[in-house]
Amino acid sequence: RHSMPSLAALLLAVPAGAQTLDMNQGGPIEITASDGIEWRQLEQVVVANGAARAVRGGVTIEADRLIARYRPRGGAAAPAQPGASPASGSEIWRLEAEGRVRITSATERAEGERAVYDIDQAVMVLSGRGLFLQMPDQRIVARDSLEYWPQRRMAVARGAAVVVTNDDRRITADTLVAHFLENPAPAPAAARPAAPAGGVPGLPGADGNSRIDRVEAFDAVEIRTADEVVRGARGSYSPATGMARLMGDVRITRGDNQLNGQEAIVNLRTGVSRLVSAPGQRVQGLVVPQQAQPGQAQVPPAGQPQPMPRQPSPPPREGTPR
Repeated sequence: RHSMPSLAALLLAVPAGAQTLDMNQGGPIEITASDGIEWRQLEQVVVANGAARAVRGGVTIEADRLIARYRPRGGAAAPAQPGASPASGSEIWRLEAEGRVRITSATERAEGERAVYDIDQAVMVLSGRGLFLQMPDQRIVARDSLEYWPQRRMAVARGAAVVVTNDDRRITADTLVAHFLENPAPAPAAARPAAPAGGVPGLPGADGNSRIDRVEAFDAVEIRTADEVVRGARGSYSPATGMARLMGDVRITRGDNQLNGQEAIVNLRTGVSRLVSAPGQRVQGLVVPQQAQPGQAQVPPAGQPQPMPRQPSPPPREGTPR
C-alpha cells in the first residue's frame, strides 16, 4: 500500500467513446482528494478519500470516497511492476463512488448515495436515497436505482420512478425508460424552456445531447394534470409533442367521475384526456351530477319541468268562518 499526499493528482487512461455524462472517453482521468490517495498495487486499486473528485473532459464525479480499479492496458495478464506508477501502461475499468455522490456535465447532473461506473459495460448505476437525473427539460427521480447507459442513449429509473416536465407535469410508474435523441440539432435559444421547477442551478439551456426523445413507462403508470388523474398498465410520452399514451385497464378520474377503457391519449400541455375504445369494446364511465354548494340554486336536469311555486292562500273575508 502506497500513500500519496493530500490533494494529489493521478492520471490514468480510459477507453475511447463520447457522450454527455459519459466517462467512456479517450484520454486521462484526473483524481484528486483532500485526505489523500492510496495506491494499492497488489489489488490494482486507487482509493481517494475526502472530497474526492474524478474529472475526464467535461464530466466530473464527486463523492466522499472514490475507488478506481485499473488493469494493464490492452488486457495484458501481467500486473504493473512494483514501484511503477499506476498511470504507466494501465487503464481504469471501474469507478466506485460512495457518500454524497454527484456526477455533472455541462447540461446534466445526477445525484445519489452510491454510484458504480462500469466502463467495460458503459453503464453508470446510482443507488441510495435522493436519486435523480436532472436535464434542461426534464427531471427523472427514482427510489431504488437509476441507470445511465450513455452508449445506448438511455436512462432507466426503477422504483416509484417519476419524470417531471419543465411545466411541472408528472408521469409516475414502477419503471421508466428514457431514450435520448441521437445527435439532434440544438434548439434555438428563443425556443428553449426555462429551468424546471426544482431544477439544479448552474445548468445551461437544452443541448442536443441531453434531450429526451421518448419515455416508456411500465406498471402502475399514472399521469396527473390540473383536473384529472389518468392511470394505466403501461404507457409512453413524447416531450416534443407533450402527448402521452396509456394502455391496459385505463382509468380517467375527475373528481367523482370516472371513465374506463383500454387506451387513453393525454395532452400534458393542455391537460385534455381522451379515452379511446378498443375494437369490439365499449368505453364505460360513471358520471356523478354536480352537487349544489350551500347558497347555490338547485338547477333541475334539462327536459324536466320545474314544479310550480306554491301560491299563498288569500286572507279570509270578514264574517267567513275560519
